[in-house]
Amino acid sequence: MCGIVGGITNRDITPLLIEGLKRLEYRGYDSSGIALLTKNNTFKRARSVGKVENLEKNLTTRKNKIKGNIGIAHTRWATHGEPSEKNAHPHISNNAISIVHNGIIENYLELKDSQLKQGYSFTSDTDTEVIAHAIEFAMQSNDSFVKSVQKAITTFDGAYGLGIISPNYPNTIIAARKGSPLVIGIGKNGNYIASDQLALLPVTKEFIFLEEGDIAELSIDKITIYDKDGIEVNRPIKTSKIKEGEVELGNYKHFMQKEIFEQPQAIRDTLESRITKESVLVSAFGYKAKNIFKNIKQVQIVACGTSYNAGLVAKYWLEDIAKIPCNVEVASEYRYRNPVILNDTLFVAISQSGETADTLEALRTAKKINNTIDTLCICNSAESSITRNSDLTFLTHAGPEIGVASTKAFTTQLVALALLTCSIGVSKETISKKREKSIVEGLTLLPGLIDECLLEEDQIKKIALCFKDKNSALFIGRGTMHAIAMEGALKLKEISYIHAESYPAGELKHGPIALIDDSIPVVAVAPNDELLVKLKSNLQEIKSRGSQMFVFEDKGSKVKPMKEMEVISITSNLGRITAPIIFTIPLQLLSYHVALIKGTDVDKPRNLAKSVTVE
Repeated sequence: MCGIVGGITNRDITPLLIEGLKRLEYRGYDSSGIALLTKNNTFKRARSVGKVENLEKNLTTRKNKIKGNIGIAHTRWATHGEPSEKNAHPHISNNAISIVHNGIIENYLELKDSQLKQGYSFTSDTDTEVIAHAIEFAMQSNDSFVKSVQKAITTFDGAYGLGIISPNYPNTIIAARKGSPLVIGIGKNGNYIASDQLALLPVTKEFIFLEEGDIAELSIDKITIYDKDGIEVNRPIKTSKIKEGEVELGNYKHFMQKEIFEQPQAIRDTLESRITKESVLVSAFGYKAKNIFKNIKQVQIVACGTSYNAGLVAKYWLEDIAKIPCNVEVASEYRYRNPVILNDTLFVAISQSGETADTLEALRTAKKINNTIDTLCICNSAESSITRNSDLTFLTHAGPEIGVASTKAFTTQLVALALLTCSIGVSKETISKKREKSIVEGLTLLPGLIDECLLEEDQIKKIALCFKDKNSALFIGRGTMHAIAMEGALKLKEISYIHAESYPAGELKHGPIALIDDSIPVVAVAPNDELLVKLKSNLQEIKSRGSQMFVFEDKGSKVKPMKEMEVISITSNLGRITAPIIFTIPLQLLSYHVALIKGTDVDKPRNLAKSVTVE
């Protein structure tokens, strides 16, 4: 989950590396560091604990400034070894190799034991240091730089994205990837590497996305790429469509706030060219989609975190609307349990980044178990690993999402899953033309309904004040709203650090109601649907235990306010598809404003990272 940036250029690269790290900080911010080759062809390194701003201060205040035209930098999410300066990257071996690493080397203890016997000393507790020593050892055989790296990585088990520099090769950077994303940026004044194209947008719009097992050799005017077998290959150059302003805060206080308010446009963009006035375009999922959807007999969804919650909503939709069985599982568990995968299964992997390690491996596992199945990924990143491993791809058009707590990526995933539900139903003829039209009309209204919902922010701010001194909270809902309540609880715990759980409202009496007293606020989601009467009974049960309650309702729900119960009417005209998406919005706003009151770091909550590229 760490962030890597590096490059070789004709000017001092330090400012570019720092700017790149700031753009990658969503991937981890336990520590950061930079290493450069100076004019004297020696390493200069600086490392700091905490956010990139600490590294920047370190560089500004030190007497001997660090300058060079070739360098690598890293922002860390800690896996092996606590956040500390000694564990911060880059790591150096015998002043001959410096590396940055994203990933996990699973056999590092075995390698470390061997390297200790070879006479290497260790200055950190990380798994990464063995990589530096392995490459330095390989270089002693007088092979070329790239061949030494190729030899060393054959000894690694696990995942890695690597940036490597050496004073023995002062005009070269080596990049290598296995299981961790890595891109090459092609600039006018040099060439660059990074974990994400966002880091390099100030210097280029042209990128090469390295494939699994690739090793690249970069000089200031040349790029050579070798595949996993060591054969020189050409990879296509892609032009980024990301606009510079999309990754800037603008007039917003936080990226999370900005991204909440970007949701109407993100949904418009996701729907564009995927629907007509009356129908869903099945071809949006690929030219083979209609035939595939027509013949499937069940759907398997795997995902992690917020994407998993989106999958749970889709299960209700697929079974209720498309009339097809659906199973949803957490990817980290699915990949290890030897699942039975029947023929005629559509395997759906959901991932915002497309690089989530567990989801990607679950997809690969499923294809190994049953290579006859068709696979679909729903993703916000066009050039991701998951898109390259799927038969069908549906790209959400949420745009860059910088805040660690996902908002617009989630709602656009729900839109994608709504379109999938309708497309399967149309292909299998389980959805009538009338219902298809109704769904499309509802989706078309979504951006305006969200705009209306966002107008309730001031009221939600007042509610947030009630959470100032709370340590726990309970979220409830029924049907699809239980999955939305799960997402609301997840958001609250992610950025405010309040312990929050979600339960189906009907399950309270089977244990959780024992927790309820006046110290635990309860948040309920109450759309005007067939389960509303049941939910109102559940609210009465909670109220009799003395809890403070906050009920978000459809204007048609007409929940009767009671003492210590606040009812917030969100909007009206909500349907089976639109309701879960709409009710997500106030829960996002609630978590955001509670976090502000708590004084937490909204965009960079502790211990978290945006893209989980390790197990």
